[in-house]
Amino acid sequence: MRVELSYDRAGSRLHQIGDVEISYDKGGNRPSRVGRLDLDYDMLGNRLRRVGAEQIEYDMLGSRPVRFGNLDIAYDHLGSRLVRIGDMNVEYDRAGNRVRRIGGLTVDYDKLGSRPRYLSADGEEHLPEQMCAVVFLVLVAFDNN
Repeated sequence: MRVELSYDRAGSRLHQIGDVEISYDKGGNRPSRVGRLDLDYDMLGNRLRRVGAEQIEYDMLGSRPVRFGNLDIAYDHLGSRLVRIGDMNVEYDRAGNRVRRIGGLTVDYDKLGSRPRYLSADGEEHLPEQMCAVVFLVLVAFDNN
């Protein structure tokens, strides 16, 4: 399987993961849907609280996600990089800046290496909805870069 990641005309906002569209609010700044899954934010509109039916829980300070539905979220020893959602490891390049794998998916970047362009995996026919949500969380919602 090879899934293309498409961006808006300016090339700055992720618009599609394969055939799953990412919709944005009226201002065009904040994602509002991933495919059929609504995104729900806190009262200030800053923190993502829910993806579809799956709630996102934050640490005691409210700054770092620690659960997505029934999946625990883990960080590296410094607490700065996401390294696992449930049983799906998140791996980075040698410099630690770019995500290279999410679970069984390999992330390939554009020619300049600045943004993810393709997801690939052996033996998969399509990307399940929950995996699309996890890819969105890792590459967009929880990305600290």
